[in-house]
Amino acid sequence: MAVKKHKPVSPGRRHYVSIDYAQLTSKSSKPFKGLTEGLNKNGGRNHDGKMTVRNVGGGHKRKYRIIDFKRDNEGVTGVVQTIEYDPNRSAYIALVKFGDEHRYIIAPNGLKVDDQVVSGKKATPDVGNCMYLSDIPLGATIHAIELTPGKGAQLARSAGTNGVLMGREGKFAIVKLPSGEVRRILITCKATIGSTSNPDHGLQVMGKAGRNRWKGRRPRVRGVAMNPVDHPMGGGEGRASGGHPRSRTGVFAKGQKTRKKKPSDKLIISKRKRKNK
Repeated sequence: MAVKKHKPVSPGRRHYVSIDYAQLTSKSSKPFKGLTEGLNKNGGRNHDGKMTVRNVGGGHKRKYRIIDFKRDNEGVTGVVQTIEYDPNRSAYIALVKFGDEHRYIIAPNGLKVDDQVVSGKKATPDVGNCMYLSDIPLGATIHAIELTPGKGAQLARSAGTNGVLMGREGKFAIVKLPSGEVRRILITCKATIGSTSNPDHGLQVMGKAGRNRWKGRRPRVRGVAMNPVDHPMGGGEGRASGGHPRSRTGVFAKGQKTRKKKPSDKLIISKRKRKNK
C-alpha cells in the first residue's frame, strides 16, 4: 500500500494526495447486489426538519454494503472472492463465499483473493480468521472486537487500526485498544486476527474543497469568525482570539471531562493516553 501524488495540472491537483488502490481486486465498481440496500440522507436534519448536526449535506449517492460483523457461521470455510472499496467506511471490505452464501467482512491488511477464512472454535490464528478471545494466542494483533458476546464487532473497525491481546484474568481478556486504553473484555467475545486494511487512509490530502463536498461534508465556519450572538467565541474588534476554546453550546474543548459515568468503567484498567499533558 502507498499513496499517490499527482502532477499539478490544476490548483486542485497541486497538493492532492490520494490512495493507491492497487490492493483492490474488484473489476467493477458495483457491489454484490444481494448484500446492498438503499442509504437515505437527511442532511443533518431530524424528523422536524431542523438541523441537529452542522456541516453535513450533499455528497455522492451511496449504497450501503451489509457487513457481517457477527461472523456466526462457525466451522464453515470461506474463500475470498474480491477486495472492494466501501464508501461508507475507511477500511476495505472483502467479499467471501461460504458454500452457497456470500458475505462481506472487514478486510484485514494482507488478505488476498482465494485466501481461506473461518470462524469459531476450530479456527487457527491466521489473518482473517475470527476466534474467541479465550483461544487467541497472547500478544496477537486483533481487530473487529466484540464488546458483548454475539452482538457483533464494535471496536477497531476503521482503517489501519488494531488491538493487542495482552493477557487473561478469569473470565476476562485484557485487550489494549487503538486509543491506548487497556480494558477487560469477556473471553466469550470474538475478534478477528490481523490489522484492518488501508493503513494509509490518514495520509490523504483532499487538494480542494470540492472533494470534501463529494463526501457530504459542508464548509465549517470558525467560531471566532462569527458574531457574539452565534458563538461564545465570536465578536471582538479585529482578530480577537475569542477566549477559551469551546463549542457553540458552550462545552469546553480542552480540559473538561466529557465521558459520562458508565457501568463498564470498572472494566477499564488504564485510560487512553492523553496527547496534551
